[in-house]
Amino acid sequence: MQDSFVHKGKRKILIDYLRNRMGISDENVLSAMNEVPRHLFIESIFEDFAYEDRAFPILAHQTISHPSTVAEQSELLQVKPGEKVLEIGTGCGYQTAVLLAMKAHVYTVERQKDLFDFSKKKLREMHLFPKFQSFGDGFAGLPTFAPFDKIIVTCGASILPTELLKQLKVGGKMVIPLGPTDEQVLFRFTKVSPTEFEKEEFGAYKFVPMLGSTNQ
Repeated sequence: MQDSFVHKGKRKILIDYLRNRMGISDENVLSAMNEVPRHLFIESIFEDFAYEDRAFPILAHQTISHPSTVAEQSELLQVKPGEKVLEIGTGCGYQTAVLLAMKAHVYTVERQKDLFDFSKKKLREMHLFPKFQSFGDGFAGLPTFAPFDKIIVTCGASILPTELLKQLKVGGKMVIPLGPTDEQVLFRFTKVSPTEFEKEEFGAYKFVPMLGSTNQ
């Protein structure tokens, strides 16, 4: 699959939708999503629908998130160029690519081996290189590389993974969906001191569940 003028035109329509209908105002996010060819991260059978605001099945019974969800999580993260961002749940690599297009230094973890292999190959093919890409348990984060400016969790967690909060810098932010498997609420935690956090709530979403350990 190539990135054609047709794909670029559909992306522009998606960006207009995200800006005008979904209220996404961070131009860094919109520019990054306009740059990243989402159709390359999904099966060719769905290619014609890649720029609609829909989720699609990917490997390991997971899904690629709605573009509006990727946009909202990315906007809530308030990423600045050069910041260290930990991503929990690489998935097919689309969110990773968006963060890289936002000029973040991305460290990403995936527990599903099929998805780890797919995303690593796909990002390499697109000449996109996270600082570190790991197959492992997202709940554990990446303490070796901590602290991080920002942490994004792309899967729903039933309980708050406190190990991840420890890996945030003071002043850093973590965006995470929390709640039972059928519906989660999107939260943003800001670390205001080594032991204190501000918590903000941003409405209900449906994410795939966050699982511990790894799946070979």
